Amino acid sequence: MSDLIFHIDVNSAYLSWSSVEKLKKGSLVDLRTVPSIIGGDRKSRHGVVLAKSIPAKKFGIQTGEPVAAALRKCPTLIIEPPDHNMYRTYSKRLTEYLYSITPDIEQVSIDECYLNFAPISHNYPSSQIAAEKIRKEIRTQMGFTVNIGISSKKVLAKMASDFEKPDKTHTLFPDEIQTKMWPLPVEHLFMVGRTSALKLHTMGIHTIGSLAAADLELLTSVFKSHGRLIWEYANGIDNSFVDPETHQAKGIGNSTTLSEDARTMEEIETVLGRLSEKVSLRLRKAGQLAGTLTVEIKYHTFQSASRQMQLLTPSNSSQDIYRTARQLAGQLWNGSPVRLLGIRSSKLTDASQPLQMSIFDLNLSGSQTSSAVSGKDTAGKFQKLDAALDQIRQKYGPDSVKRASSIKKNLP
Repeated sequence: MSDLIFHIDVNSAYLSWSSVEKLKKGSLVDLRTVPSIIGGDRKSRHGVVLAKSIPAKKFGIQTGEPVAAALRKCPTLIIEPPDHNMYRTYSKRLTEYLYSITPDIEQVSIDECYLNFAPISHNYPSSQIAAEKIRKEIRTQMGFTVNIGISSKKVLAKMASDFEKPDKTHTLFPDEIQTKMWPLPVEHLFMVGRTSALKLHTMGIHTIGSLAAADLELLTSVFKSHGRLIWEYANGIDNSFVDPETHQAKGIGNSTTLSEDARTMEEIETVLGRLSEKVSLRLRKAGQLAGTLTVEIKYHTFQSASRQMQLLTPSNSSQDIYRTARQLAGQLWNGSPVRLLGIRSSKLTDASQPLQMSIFDLNLSGSQTSSAVSGKDTAGKFQKLDAALDQIRQKYGPDSVKRASSIKKNLP
């Protein structure tokens, strides 16, 4: 069966959900039909535009800009404070509805997910008819709208969902790339942030098509591994698959919104160090080992990206979590300012069960026996260190002791 993937994206999620909730409570104004934004307290990093209505967009208001700047563009702008608890409720309703269609769902953020349509395609006359049905039911049952992109590749499905909005279905199959995607500005490509786009422009690369035709060796010399990634995406190359989540234990994770954007890898690693401590502590408290680790980045433009990696040996060690998170972030970060960072563990196993060591846990310079002992000794030392730190924090508080990697910069 050939791959058939839906990318489902809520149209201006925060603003739509706030509008639906206000209408339920008797409001006579639909925020989606007037110049309006979701904004809030600057101190908590919500003093910026989190979401905007289509009428607000006509005034040149952009997601991520300061609320003060938005008000200068439109003095009559309606500002609604964010309600993240309410947003999580609406997101849960959406995912529960989608799970009623198929368990093959990969949620990548609060307002978007991938759906593997291939296994259920026999239930519908066509993928587009299925998408129309899903959009209609979401609109009528929940009061908000979504865009659905359809393709055989995840990245193309995501690109398709970002075409004309709102409440639309679009396809972007490999044979449609040349006409539908290549003419678009290069900054419209998923994973090309503002900083990368500026560099590409200086190289004479202005469209996705020109990026697709660019010299790969040149791109990797300028952008390292990220150059290969965006070149592959421009050519519709994406071998990732929909990774279904279940209603059982989805994993243990932590994320943080930064009071100031992280602009260097050193700042990113500082935050990852703190998150690694929190995630590994929660794993140890739960008696679980992580088999897979995911790092999520949300840029200052509110574009999100994530990447995951399977650990060679399941672990709840702070050192292992941090090392893997750093590696993932190094592969994922596109150089743009980062607003949010998160680490999520999944494929959990019981820490009390016997654990088979990976060959990479061994010191291959010695004999087989001494190598195994060396690997176990190293793991044992980290376990003892984590246990000691856990005891100190339990007695004197979570901030009583910190690793040096987490205190390089004054970031939350």
